Amino acid sequence: MSTPLYLLKTRRFAPLFGTQFLGAFNDNLFKNTLAVLLTFQASEWTSLSSALLAPLIGAIFILPFFLFSGIAGEIADIFDKARLARIVKVWEIFLMILALIGFAMHSFVTLMIVIFGMGMHSTLFGPIKYSIIPQHMGENELVTANALVESGTFAAILLGTILGGTLSAVENGGIIAATASIVIALIGYAFSRYIPAAPSSHTSTTTVSLNIFTQTSQAIRLSYRNKMVFLSILAISWFWLYGALLLSQFPAFVQSVLMGDEKTVTLLLSLFTLGIGAGSFLCERLSHHSLRISLVVIGAIGMGLSGIDFSLSAAHFTASGTLYSNPQFFHILLDLTLIGIFGGLYSVPLYALMQSKSDVVSRSRIIAANNILNALFMVSGAVATMLMLGKGFSISTIFLMIAIGTLMVAGVITVGLKKYSIRITE
Repeated sequence: MSTPLYLLKTRRFAPLFGTQFLGAFNDNLFKNTLAVLLTFQASEWTSLSSALLAPLIGAIFILPFFLFSGIAGEIADIFDKARLARIVKVWEIFLMILALIGFAMHSFVTLMIVIFGMGMHSTLFGPIKYSIIPQHMGENELVTANALVESGTFAAILLGTILGGTLSAVENGGIIAATASIVIALIGYAFSRYIPAAPSSHTSTTTVSLNIFTQTSQAIRLSYRNKMVFLSILAISWFWLYGALLLSQFPAFVQSVLMGDEKTVTLLLSLFTLGIGAGSFLCERLSHHSLRISLVVIGAIGMGLSGIDFSLSAAHFTASGTLYSNPQFFHILLDLTLIGIFGGLYSVPLYALMQSKSDVVSRSRIIAANNILNALFMVSGAVATMLMLGKGFSISTIFLMIAIGTLMVAGVITVGLKKYSIRITE
C-alpha cells in the first residue's frame, strides 16, 4: 500500500474507476461542445439569446438531481449496484446516439432532451458510485479510494471541457464530439461489465415508490438521523457551492478583470482542477490510510485564506503590458491553485466520513440526499451571485464573501465535529 495507485490494479476498484471517469468525461465533452456551439452559433440553433443558453443548459442538467435523487438512492439500496451501473451505461450509449442525431439535424429540442438525460445519468450513477466504494473497500482504503475518485472526476471534467471546446471550433464539431461520446460510452460499458457484484443489504424484497416528493424528503430525513453524516453532507455541499461559483465566474472574471481571452479561462480552469487532484492525493498521503477529520478543518481554513488573498489580488489587479508578464497574474494563479489543493484536502475525508458512518441499508439514499443538497447549494449560490451582480457587486467582492464564508464554515465544522466525532484530531 505504498502508493494510492495500487487500487487501480484491483478488480474491486479499477472497473468502477474507469466507468465513472469515462462517464464524467463524456458529460463534460458533450456539455461543453454544446455550450460553445450555442454561444457562438446561437442563431443557427434557437431564437433564444446566447446569454440565456448557458444558465438554461445548467438548469436542465441539474433538474434531475432535485426530481429523482431520492428514487435513485432507493433503487441503489435495493438492487445489485454493479448491475445498475451497467444499466446506466446502456442509458448513456442511447443518449449519445440521440445527441449525434440532434447535432446532425441541428435540433435544439433534441439536444436539450439529451442534457436532461445526462443529468438523469449522473443522478442515477452518483448513489451507485459512492455506496459501492465502502462495499468493496476496506475501512483503511476509503480515503484512498475517494482520493482517486475525486481526482479522477476533476481530471475527467478538465479533459472533457478542453476537448469539447476544441471540437466545437472545427467544422462539424458537434457530430465529431457525439461520435466520440458514443465510443467513450461503449468503453465505459465494457468497464462496467467487470465491476464485481454489489448485492443489496436488504433482507427482504422491497418495492420502489415513484413518488418523487416522498422519496426526496425521506432521503433527507435519513441523512439527518446521523448528525455527523448530515454535517458532512452540508460541508460537502459548501465545497460544491464554492467550486461552482468560481467556475461559473471564470469567463467574466478573465474578460473584465484580467483582460484575457479564452486560453486564459482554460488556464484558470486547468490550475484549479489540477489543484483539487493534487490536494486529493496529498490528503491520501497525509492520512496514512485512515480517516483524519483534522484535514477537513485545515482544508477549509486553507480555502478561506487562499480565497481571501485571491479576491484581494483580483481587486487590486492592474492590467499592464502582456498578461503573462504581469507578476500580479501569477499571484492570482498561485492563489487559485492553492484553493484547489486545500479543496482536495477538505472534500476527500468528508466523502469517506459520509460513507463510513452511514447505515449500510440506507447508504445509497443518504448519498442521494447529498446529491440533492449539493444541487440545492449550487443553485442557491448561482441565484445569489446573479442577484449580487445585479446590485452592482464586483466579481472580486463576491469571491471575497465566499472565502470569508468558508472560514466561518471551518469554525462550524470544528464545533460540530467536536460534538459528534469521537476522535477529531487523529
